[in-house]
Amino acid sequence: MRSEPLISVVIPTYNHARFLESALQSVVDQSYAEWEVIVVNNYSEDNTIDVVNSFNDSRIKLINYKNHGIIAAGRNKGISLSKGEYIAFLDSDDIWYRDKLKECIYLLNKDYDLVCHGEYWVTNSKNRRRIIYGPEKRAAYRSLLFDGNCISTSAAVVRKKALDKVENFNESPDMVTVEDYDLWLRLSKSGAKIGFVERILGEFRIHDMNNSKAVITNMLAEQAVINQHIQLLGELNTIDTLRARRRKALVYYTAGRGFYAKHDYISALSYFQKSWLVYPFISRLYVAVVLSIFKALLKQ
Repeated sequence: MRSEPLISVVIPTYNHARFLESALQSVVDQSYAEWEVIVVNNYSEDNTIDVVNSFNDSRIKLINYKNHGIIAAGRNKGISLSKGEYIAFLDSDDIWYRDKLKECIYLLNKDYDLVCHGEYWVTNSKNRRRIIYGPEKRAAYRSLLFDGNCISTSAAVVRKKALDKVENFNESPDMVTVEDYDLWLRLSKSGAKIGFVERILGEFRIHDMNNSKAVITNMLAEQAVINQHIQLLGELNTIDTLRARRRKALVYYTAGRGFYAKHDYISALSYFQKSWLVYPFISRLYVAVVLSIFKALLKQ
């Protein structure tokens, strides 16, 4: 009989064998021992299966499941097979530190429904950026909607009953890349108590968006989530109307930053202009415009 609650770790993966071993090892090394892992393999064409089998650990289970490009479907499949009281999500290219589950379960036992901890954001060049999520007031529904996401999937552990209440991830193709943000919004709206651990307990790997389509896809998905939740609020007062305009402008601004990072300064300026037309009171927007013009001139 268990003295501590079981945590089910759901790891969706596709052709990430080179990262998956480290991700799984980071779970095996946890100081909190009551866990199971469900690897949801989207029929990878690399040696993913061999990597999983190499652990020879009965707590680690592998299921092959075709998600048709919708990672939410893979995560939902893992949730449906889970036996734990809590669900922890781990992307197959991320890792946890030894006390991640121990620290999160401590807070969850204080009647929280979702706990998120800090991470290092690690780029391909091995640069690290320290990120602390929260605070709790930022996870309130309107703040989460109007001020943006403040929860990371690989840093989140959620009470399964809370997930059941909102019927897990939304599998709509319109929300691919931001299905996690939509889930956090729905959990917050449902009354879930969300807390944060102000410690770095994992690493989130950032991959370069290798084409313009990825920037646009993410922008359209975020717009879909925001518009859907704003509609749920009904008629907005003056303050919320301005907050909604600012939020929509920031989506265009973020797309512009994506193009800027790809050295496509003309496209960046186009999306900065869209941002300005929606809400011209974002100070960093003007800095981004000046830098983009300067960089564009240098390229000529």
